[in-house]
Amino acid sequence: MSTAPVVLHRRFGHTARRDAWWIQPLLVFFALSTFVVYATWAAFQGEHYTYGPYLSPFYSPEIFGGSPHSWFGARPALWPGFLTYSPALLILPIPALFRVTCYYCRGAYYKSFWADPPACTVGEPRHSYWGENSFPLVLQNVHRYLLFLSVFVLLILAFDAYAGFWFHDPDGGAPRFGIGVGSLVLTANVVLLAGYLFGCHSMRHVAGGCVDQLSRSPLGSRTYACVSCLNRRHMVWAWSSLFMVGFADLYVRLCSMGVWTDFRIL
Repeated sequence: MSTAPVVLHRRFGHTARRDAWWIQPLLVFFALSTFVVYATWAAFQGEHYTYGPYLSPFYSPEIFGGSPHSWFGARPALWPGFLTYSPALLILPIPALFRVTCYYCRGAYYKSFWADPPACTVGEPRHSYWGENSFPLVLQNVHRYLLFLSVFVLLILAFDAYAGFWFHDPDGGAPRFGIGVGSLVLTANVVLLAGYLFGCHSMRHVAGGCVDQLSRSPLGSRTYACVSCLNRRHMVWAWSSLFMVGFADLYVRLCSMGVWTDFRIL
């Protein structure tokens, strides 16, 4: 019987593939880089993050801040004066770390930023494999714990979306129900984030009753099946929610700056 040699190590970029395998990791690299640059810039601005009943999801919940949405008033006096302060810096790390440690996102930026590997059957620049059991990649395991914090943030965003339908009368009086384009933007953001959050792999374990055998939890098997429906399109939920959360901040910001007009539908 003839045998074919097995190549254990390929030089970087070497592959027998004839398709344009490099397009996807290149697009992911530019898309994620664009979002990270914009989100970092927006988080450090500390202004133009609210407009009427709208609050940017980058700044929600606003624990300390100067807008009417702030929970506990202005910036704490104990905050060092030499450090830049923005309400987003207190809350944005939670959803940011949740995405960074997400199973799908790991695979995306491992390929695009680290070329580990660039694509299937394509040579990578390293010949050793550490897995995620060594520092710093062992920190990826905090994903399951960040899930619970992210659910709390999602509930706050849902309340913000609801509040975005209540507009203050310029002549005073109680807020009145209405629908603006911003109301729909904030609502769409919550829907897409919910699809992404509740379809993640860690949520499947929680929905299954946190057991290794689903037959031990009849209710968990049904909720596991529901979450699995979302998980099958996890990539779509991840990218659409990433785009929408960035667009929601941009929409509120440009309305606050007077660049865009928030048209009232009702």
